[in-house]
Amino acid sequence: MRTDPVIEFDNVSLSYGGKPVISDMSLSIGRGEIVCVIGPSGCGKTTALRMAGGLVRPDSGTIRLLGQPLAGPRRDVAIVFQDYGKALLPWRTAAGNVSLALEAAGLPARERKGRIHDLLSKVGLPGHADKYPTEMSGGMQQRLQIARCLAQQPSVLLMDEPFGALDAMTRQTLQDEMLSIVAGTGTTVFFVTHDLEEAIYLGDRVIGLLPNPGRLGTVAEVDLPRPRDQLGTREMPEFLRLRRSLFDFIEKAEA
Repeated sequence: MRTDPVIEFDNVSLSYGGKPVISDMSLSIGRGEIVCVIGPSGCGKTTALRMAGGLVRPDSGTIRLLGQPLAGPRRDVAIVFQDYGKALLPWRTAAGNVSLALEAAGLPARERKGRIHDLLSKVGLPGHADKYPTEMSGGMQQRLQIARCLAQQPSVLLMDEPFGALDAMTRQTLQDEMLSIVAGTGTTVFFVTHDLEEAIYLGDRVIGLLPNPGRLGTVAEVDLPRPRDQLGTREMPEFLRLRRSLFDFIEKAEA
């Protein structure tokens, strides 16, 4: 059953330099729902995510967050980027990077230490508070970026191919950690990926966009039990059916 909408795209369109990028997109994402967005390169996946974050304003139509028109970036919307190296401040330790969000929220210094410890533990980085980003692996840096985003206590987490640059084992570990965190917080997630299996494994729904201009092409309900398992879930007949259906969609969209 779909919950009350948190993110709503209502006939949203956007052009760059006179070229349509997004056309008449309507989409509603419920509270606590994970919606994964797939599609061929150039279909507007990242543009849609940036609009959901208030970083880009549409030419026409309305984007609403919790029922209110979205006019710009908000503190309760956090964005996790793929390029974790550029997202983190190299002159700050792990604790200092997480503290940045707490400082912006006006949390008193005496209350930050405990929050930082809890957040680093939640993403699997206990004991790494004093490390600088350059002393951490790619997976650890991405965990750190997620911890900093969670420090904002967001209603919405926007994730732009956050695990795409990581090795397979690290990617799967972070997928499961993300699912655990979202289940525990009720955060709504808008997740952009090129990986069809990742989209099915994580999502409650998978949205497929068509290119030139970007527009809604398919919506796949993911009827797979939670909690999910990296081996068992991927072997289920419904998982394999969805993978084939989405593969066919991408193949036709790229033709």
